[in-house]
Amino acid sequence: MTKHNEDPRWLNDEERRTWLAYLHASTLLEDHLDRQLQRDAKMPHVYYGLLVHLSQAPRRTMRMTELARNAKITRSRLSHAIARLEKSGWVRREDCPSDKRGQNAILTDEGMDVLKGAAPGHVAAVRQAIFDRLSPEQQKSLGEIMQIVAEGLQPAEAGADLPWLR
Repeated sequence: MTKHNEDPRWLNDEERRTWLAYLHASTLLEDHLDRQLQRDAKMPHVYYGLLVHLSQAPRRTMRMTELARNAKITRSRLSHAIARLEKSGWVRREDCPSDKRGQNAILTDEGMDVLKGAAPGHVAAVRQAIFDRLSPEQQKSLGEIMQIVAEGLQPAEAGADLPWLR
């Protein structure tokens, strides 16, 4: 981390081009996927992601704290999203039997049906936006690069400032 009294290590021209290309692509990709899901499934991309996480959990149940960690969102944002998903009948909350302070989010049968209906269009949008444009080698490189970036932004030490801890 750069200290405030040191001169900043500015990006060179190639790094700046790469950074701006990443910013443009990630912003456009999130907008593309969000619009597709809003249009076809009447839900934002973040809600779709929550339903996917729950669908892959044992008994389609996950502790709220674990769901926030997996979705990489704040607990406040998760609580709001789950409330909206409950209102739609796609998720329900229950107290955690092993920890009276915790709650579980549970994907309902209706939520699973909605997810199954939304998945084909979402996968097609992801494929069209990313995988159909990249060679297998580029796909592998992108996956490796994103893994390295994610690992660097998710330190294991206690006290890290991560969304799901806020």
